[in-house]
Amino acid sequence: MSAGRPFLACACFFSDNIFVGRYGLHVRYRDEGQLRRDHGRALRERGCRGEEDFRAALREDSFLAPDFLEIVSYCTSPDAHLHGLLRYIKSFSDKRIYRFPVFTEEFCQAFVDELENFEQSDMPKGRPNTMNNYGVLLNELGMDETFITPLREKYLQPITALLYPDVGGACLDSHKAFVVKYSLHEDLDLSSHYDNAEVTLNVSLGKDFTEGSLYFGDFSQEPTPVPKYIEIEHVVAQGLLHRGGQIHGALPIASGERWNLIIWMRSSAIRNRLCPMCNKKPELVEAEGFGDGFTETLDDDVPETVNLCSLW
Repeated sequence: MSAGRPFLACACFFSDNIFVGRYGLHVRYRDEGQLRRDHGRALRERGCRGEEDFRAALREDSFLAPDFLEIVSYCTSPDAHLHGLLRYIKSFSDKRIYRFPVFTEEFCQAFVDELENFEQSDMPKGRPNTMNNYGVLLNELGMDETFITPLREKYLQPITALLYPDVGGACLDSHKAFVVKYSLHEDLDLSSHYDNAEVTLNVSLGKDFTEGSLYFGDFSQEPTPVPKYIEIEHVVAQGLLHRGGQIHGALPIASGERWNLIIWMRSSAIRNRLCPMCNKKPELVEAEGFGDGFTETLDDDVPETVNLCSLW
């Protein structure tokens, strides 16, 4: 960006060249009369039944499952409370693990198609993390600010605020988002671990696969003498929400191929006091983007940022 001069856009972006994914059509939209005159026939041929259908297709949340939007609507209502929320979602044992619909199945299919196109391209690709060798970092696709940040801030945080207030669920201010892929000739499973996150969302995107359930054990800071694990099957387009510190892993798939969207959501207010990975006061170093979710603070007990370049 040039000094002091932000980039701007032409106003036509908002009215003259709108791509409506549901109908695979670029349109110009000023009002209903103009829309009918210019694009009515093409929209009808593609299944659009009127203005309401068209407006629904333009909604930013049209890729989200209706049941998920109902959950968010409840969580943002003035009288929302934990026990009311639990009527909308499925919970597992006493480990505070929950499952609910997130995306439409149509969106999941389109998303996987796009991921496969990216995977087959010559573009450089980073590994999702140190445990998964196959998948995509979503910031490499430019999806952080346009997709994941709004999803976290507008839709997920009202839910996590009720479910996980003790681990920063109401103040999740950063994330790391990636997609992992499991197949018979690549990664089959995932060993026991806990996440570098306060709260994790794991959404099954498909494709066709058998077995490969997730299993969950103790919370990392509260191990029991004899760990007890529960297994939870994946359901396409639905997400599993759990505390990042929950010990978990993925059993081997038996056939097919599975893609999962993982969002590690982080609260600087929590992790600035104690790093969840080393269990010590964080020694902060410079990083790109969201880094690992730590922020500088005026608290004298938290070290200032260290410039890594000065250490060499």
